[in-house]
Amino acid sequence: MSKVEPVNLIDTFSEFKELKNIDRPTLISVLEESFRGTLAKMFGSDENFDVIINPDKGDFEIWHNREVVADDEVEDPVSQISLTDAKKIDTDYEVGEEVTDAVDFLGFGRRAILTLRQTLASKILELQKDYLYNKYKDRIGQIVTGEVYQMWKKEILLLDDEGNELILPKTEQIPADFYRKGDTVRMVVVKVDNRNGNPKIIVSRTSPLFLQRLFELEVPEIHDGLITIRKIARIPGERAKVAVETYDERIDPVGACVGVKGARIHGIVRELRNENIDVINFTANVSLFIARALSPAKISSIRLDEENKKADVYLKPEEISMAIGKSGMNIRLASMLTEYTIDVYRDIEGEEEEDIYLDEFTDEIEQWVIDVLKSIGCDTAKSVLAISREELIQRTDLEEETIDEVLNIIKAEFEE
Repeated sequence: MSKVEPVNLIDTFSEFKELKNIDRPTLISVLEESFRGTLAKMFGSDENFDVIINPDKGDFEIWHNREVVADDEVEDPVSQISLTDAKKIDTDYEVGEEVTDAVDFLGFGRRAILTLRQTLASKILELQKDYLYNKYKDRIGQIVTGEVYQMWKKEILLLDDEGNELILPKTEQIPADFYRKGDTVRMVVVKVDNRNGNPKIIVSRTSPLFLQRLFELEVPEIHDGLITIRKIARIPGERAKVAVETYDERIDPVGACVGVKGARIHGIVRELRNENIDVINFTANVSLFIARALSPAKISSIRLDEENKKADVYLKPEEISMAIGKSGMNIRLASMLTEYTIDVYRDIEGEEEEDIYLDEFTDEIEQWVIDVLKSIGCDTAKSVLAISREELIQRTDLEEETIDEVLNIIKAEFEE
């Protein structure tokens, strides 16, 4: 049995030497399959060939097996060899014996090498795509870390520690996020697309899941299951409300999440670009849950419409602005957290001077203007007058002329 000097795979196929994510048995199988595919194209069949891959040495050997036949009986040169040619290999060969000789693959020329390289590249790319998809489809909802590689207007391309590409769309970035190439970013995997066999990993920093995972990292009691996060509402980069509960009476869930002097929550706040985070105790009592969700405002009473998931909340005049919050943020988050539409009303019970509900002004003030005023907690005439002209303009975003007209109408009513 003759033998040729093996050809080093690393030298011949250098682009594959740094392959990641593909285990050795799989790579050997792919190499062998690629060689066999090339041999089949050249000879019409690979059945009479043995392909041996030596991963430790980084080389390969190909052996051609043929039956020795009489010189005038060769019908298939792939499976048969004439006695004369066989004796050139070894003079002891006789008809009927099997000849196994080494194949000089590189001797087949540039086309054979090119075909092999293309086949290898195609199969390995397919394997890498499968690996990437299988790795990340099981990591949806988990935090990953990536390095900023390239930035575009609508998205950022990041690379994980294995060089896999992660996409952070603009819509999934916190408004205050600002990155440079090379920056390290933490985010949560939210989606893995695999259209046409091309996996696309979508990550997010605005998802409530990202906030939940950060709490799990910072608060051991949550990680250990002693405290459960029941609900999260977020306006990314601005404010969030997190409802937590525990079945262990010895644990204060809110205190544990905040930490001594806010030590635990400060790390999360910094990660989220100074997003303010309110942690409240969850309760199945809807009225109480809504009251807690509207914190720091203190409510006077609540009227629930459970069928339509609506809540009318009554507060003292000085509490209304706190309940609504800057730009309506507090009441919006409370609605998101409780899944109830919340309307706030001025609690006029017990006031000496009679007040008038805005709905009674529909003959003089357009209904849509009244609805805007009610959306900021002004459901009565006096609740409107209790707020300065400038604040009304800012909070309602109504035209100055419209606000002036409303104020004149209401003031005229009381002057009468």
